[in-house]
Amino acid sequence: MAEGKVAVCTGSGRPGGLGEAILGRLGKEGYRLVVTDVDGSGSSHLAKPDEMETVAESLRSRNTEVLSHACDVRSPESVEQLFDVVMAHYGRVDVLINNAGIGFVMKDTREVAPDEWNLVIDVTLSGVFHCTQVAAAHMEAAGRGGRIINIASQAAKTGFPHMAPYCAAKHGVIGLTRTAAIDYGAAGITVNAVCPNHVTTGLGSAQNAYFSAFKGMTESAYLEEMAARIPLQRIGQAADTAAMCAFLASDEASFITGEAINVSGGEEMH
Repeated sequence: MAEGKVAVCTGSGRPGGLGEAILGRLGKEGYRLVVTDVDGSGSSHLAKPDEMETVAESLRSRNTEVLSHACDVRSPESVEQLFDVVMAHYGRVDVLINNAGIGFVMKDTREVAPDEWNLVIDVTLSGVFHCTQVAAAHMEAAGRGGRIINIASQAAKTGFPHMAPYCAAKHGVIGLTRTAAIDYGAAGITVNAVCPNHVTTGLGSAQNAYFSAFKGMTESAYLEEMAARIPLQRIGQAADTAAMCAFLASDEASFITGEAINVSGGEEMH
């Protein structure tokens, strides 16, 4: 068990999202938790403050200690403030899950506007860098080692149509993972990436709608086709990714670092 260790998960402020599933699993393992997401007031795609608190209350209802604090991972200052709050409240940080990402920019590469490109890269790649740097500094100072787990994607290894910013950012996450694993290894900090294939969360639902229309199919037919090409014959679930995060956060994974681990039912094998 985690014995009071602290786990922070970015992009965890949407009910039913991947971040909530990851924190829920870590809470079962005994971690004290930090729910954090951008204040997405005014955007249909981003978490609202009341949604973030809904996630926090849901986790607390499972007898888990939970802190919630808004953070814009694009901003180094906001990230610094987040970890200042975590340290003031808990006095430690042991696990960082870099889950925040933007996948709702779906269009032909020819049509991607510069501000759309920059938004996806800033959140999905630069945000991982900012959070890694700050969290690892606290881990190094404490001298207990730590775990950094980056939520990449099948799109970190394979290109997909109409997903150029997302694929580029997620490919970059793997490169960052490998280099950070080298740089922080001597401090006992492992850095790994988890690469799930499609998971139908809120973001996944938007992708289902877009790509089924793009292919001229119903959503149900699109999902059936997706499941059929996966060797294990089903679509990934948030719990699958959460289980891998729990393993990588555990002592059992203490000699695993720099890896980009597929959680795809066999759809991705490299």
